[in-house]
Amino acid sequence: MSHESRLQGSLRELIEQRRTAALAVASIDGQSAPLISMVPFAWCAEFGCLVIHVSALAAHTQAMQQHAAVSLLFAAPEVAGEGVHALERVSLQGIASTPPKKSVLWTGLRNAYLARFPEAEFMTELPDFRFVCITPESARHIAGFGSARDVSGNDFVAAMNFKSE
Repeated sequence: MSHESRLQGSLRELIEQRRTAALAVASIDGQSAPLISMVPFAWCAEFGCLVIHVSALAAHTQAMQQHAAVSLLFAAPEVAGEGVHALERVSLQGIASTPPKKSVLWTGLRNAYLARFPEAEFMTELPDFRFVCITPESARHIAGFGSARDVSGNDFVAAMNFKSE
């Protein structure tokens, strides 16, 4: 029987409960400030990556094509009247790649994304939109005040793919 640690479960649950993340990318010209935007995301267990669906016209998409290193931030929601310094959060560093349309990877990403966002199906046929696979390299998980840890890319994937028996 598989065992999931409290921190592993906490990380997975935080990611599963969020539908959007803050995406940070290097600037297009490499000189100005980094770009940040909110993106809907899904987890693709088949390929062990996060999937986002973005327009080629967006600055962050163009930036990812030039610089594959990206960061995503997932955070628990604020609760009125409670402190914010101990909010659970995960900062993930990863590598972005765009698979060719209709490839095996593209199909897997599309399936995972539409399982989470079925209302976006029409967008998958728009010519300027593409799926981006973000492969986890490392993460920093703040589970609460005084509870911070580094997580390897492999451990992140294992946490996200954990299934109790």
